[in-house]
Amino acid sequence: MTISMTSSVKIGIAGAGSIAFGTAALLAENGHDPMLWSPSGDGTAELSSGVQLTATGAISCQLTPRVAHSAEELCANNDVLVVALPGYGHKTVMDALVPHIRKNQHVIISSHASLGALYLSQRLAERGISVPITAWGTTAVTGRKKSGTEVQVNTVRKLVDACTIPEHATDEGLAVCKHLFGDRFQLRDGLLAISLSNLNPQNHMGIALGNMTRMEHGETWSQGQNVTPNIGRLLEELDQERLAIAKVLGLEVRTIFEHFHLSFHVPVASISEMNQQMHQLGNGGTGPATADSRYVTEDVPYGLGLTVVLGELAGQPAKLHDAGIRIFSAMYGRDFMAENELLNALNLSRFTLEDLTRAARTGLLDTEVKHLAS
Repeated sequence: MTISMTSSVKIGIAGAGSIAFGTAALLAENGHDPMLWSPSGDGTAELSSGVQLTATGAISCQLTPRVAHSAEELCANNDVLVVALPGYGHKTVMDALVPHIRKNQHVIISSHASLGALYLSQRLAERGISVPITAWGTTAVTGRKKSGTEVQVNTVRKLVDACTIPEHATDEGLAVCKHLFGDRFQLRDGLLAISLSNLNPQNHMGIALGNMTRMEHGETWSQGQNVTPNIGRLLEELDQERLAIAKVLGLEVRTIFEHFHLSFHVPVASISEMNQQMHQLGNGGTGPATADSRYVTEDVPYGLGLTVVLGELAGQPAKLHDAGIRIFSAMYGRDFMAENELLNALNLSRFTLEDLTRAARTGLLDTEVKHLAS
């Protein structure tokens, strides 16, 4: 598929939450034509009647996004697809998209979780097709959905880590991302680097552990202000575990200090000091007002879980990450590690680190594509 780099592009967004709405607003602001698909239908119910979507904050605009009512409709009417929903919904949505994705139709995962790009590539290979799949280490925007027609965009990130599989499609993937979202992408060395570039799970772990009672009581609280010195030091130690795994794998990934500096535009200091500065500037964000938050239900199984698995394969155990999974599982009375549908389907225990490293570039775990649980 050839996408014109000089004209408006039709983009189908799988998702209808804060990131999907914010992504649609950014695309519209850049002159493109987004379509939203809510798998349940609830997220786009009000927009289906032609009501405008209003974005405020870092993006201020009104748009009338197209609305799809099925995965088939989303695929049929767009040149590029963006998966923009929590990680626990990725496998279900990918399974719905797989029968309808066209050869070479570009797919972007915002943001990438638990080797989902590899899972999608494997499923498509079962159909005998290959498409460029670009994985982002984080989202292009942050924000909160205020209603079925409103989104508060807190920030548009200056830099987003990205890679494309199969590796030979890297230049095409980067060009598409830049045309759609602007010049804000930094190429990373394969899917494992992207997997270790998503700092949200480790950061959200420390924030949620330190503020769980606020979440359970439904309080309104400043997230940046409550990254206190002790919480900040925990985030820094978690970051050291992630960086140590990347070093063993020979991968270059951004540090937590670079993350906060580039995402929230504050000077480099201790993590607590950077968050206090964010709070003073008014972009420290509001913490979750419920224990049923993606900070835990998404980031623990789909973020911390992958880091633990990669640490085991690399011989560099992520002890704090593993402890976080165990603590949250005890707090919630759930086995969060067992809830990761993507890792369960990939069944990485069948493969070596060398197999996984190769697959992170080719998009295939083995030459004979085996059946994956659907």
